[in-house]
Amino acid sequence: MGTTGRTETPRERYRQQVREEVKEKAWQQIAGSGASGLSLNAIAKQMGMSGPALYRYFANRDELITELIRDAYRSLADAFAGAGAGAGAGAGGAGRPGLAALAQVLRRWALEDPHRYFLVYGTPVPGYHAPQDTTAITAEMMSVLLDACTAEAPGEEAGAFEEHLAGHREWAGSHPDAPPAALRLALAFWSRLHGVLSLELAGHFTGMGLDPARLYAAEVDALTR
Repeated sequence: MGTTGRTETPRERYRQQVREEVKEKAWQQIAGSGASGLSLNAIAKQMGMSGPALYRYFANRDELITELIRDAYRSLADAFAGAGAGAGAGAGGAGRPGLAALAQVLRRWALEDPHRYFLVYGTPVPGYHAPQDTTAITAEMMSVLLDACTAEAPGEEAGAFEEHLAGHREWAGSHPDAPPAALRLALAFWSRLHGVLSLELAGHFTGMGLDPARLYAAEVDALTR
């Protein structure tokens, strides 16, 4: 069924099937040569189509990358939302996940598909600029995170950075009144945990003799203590 409740036509279903197959081939290319090497012509050849025929489904490389980015963000946003749906009256409050639960969701999502992770949190694709509407999905994730941070933020006296955040809270979106301590905790969660995940997935801990999962758990413990 379509978003309006009407029945999709066979042509529309076929078009969607082809688009999904194109995206599957695109992920395979990204796994082999990175997003910067993505080629619609190569995908068309794999699918037994001509380049012009494939352009009827995706106008250009950037449109395809945008669709992959939207799918990636959507999957993480849904995972965050799912953590909230399964939460009881825990650290984040009734129906809201705590920071520790969100941290585990983030780690599972990252390890499940490192190429997907790096597409949205890795090095930007040269020459590509994501459309503004992709920020709407990231705002959903930040809203869930700020709910948890508002519930768990320490009540200590604000420092210089908290005072700075009090006047720079545009990124907080649906939480314009979140206390500065919650804003700082959200930024610490996002930057510290993504830092560990990025290093782990890029293989930078290989040969160091430490368990990245334990390092990640220690960071989560420090953030939630």
